[in-house]
Amino acid sequence: MNKKIGLFFGTFNPIHIGHVIIANHMAEFSDLDEVWLVVTPHNPHKKKSTLLDNHNRLDMVFMACEEFEHLQPSDVEFRLEQPNYTVKTLAHLQEKYPTNEFCLIMGEDNLKTFHKWKNYEVILDNHSLYVYPRKSGGKVENQFKDHPKITRVEAPVIEISATFIRDSIKEGKFIKPMLPAKVWEYVIHNNFYK
Repeated sequence: MNKKIGLFFGTFNPIHIGHVIIANHMAEFSDLDEVWLVVTPHNPHKKKSTLLDNHNRLDMVFMACEEFEHLQPSDVEFRLEQPNYTVKTLAHLQEKYPTNEFCLIMGEDNLKTFHKWKNYEVILDNHSLYVYPRKSGGKVENQFKDHPKITRVEAPVIEISATFIRDSIKEGKFIKPMLPAKVWEYVIHNNFYK
């Protein structure tokens, strides 16, 4: 069956309610059939002590998605050569699932720097972008303002960051409402971000 699938990339360190709200909004209020939350793997060449292991972050994405029929966790990038680029992931998925149409979901802040992405023209030639609003400085390049492959979706503006969550947990703040319930329990049980 042909499906139109939105790919929502992130380190999800940790996944929080902002991610879930945006992903679900895209699945429910656009013409996308599903949204795949693609967990970006840890780059082995970069030391980032605050980034949890790939499987821990994927586990949390599974927990966050389990009650949402149209949201799917994806570890596709775990099996691709590192460092990886979005254009390669898209090509890999299109080859693996030729009947599906893969689209890219991004915040407006990312659209403002999209012209700096590797092979961004190739991405736009072959895939649509679904853009949700974000508060951010800078401006969108003119070439992307009325582009036929770019769809703007009026989604809630969510200003929760994973960095804020990690810092708050480290400071001993009780921020349970910002995480899906099972993700909160998993983080606390495993003493993550302390």
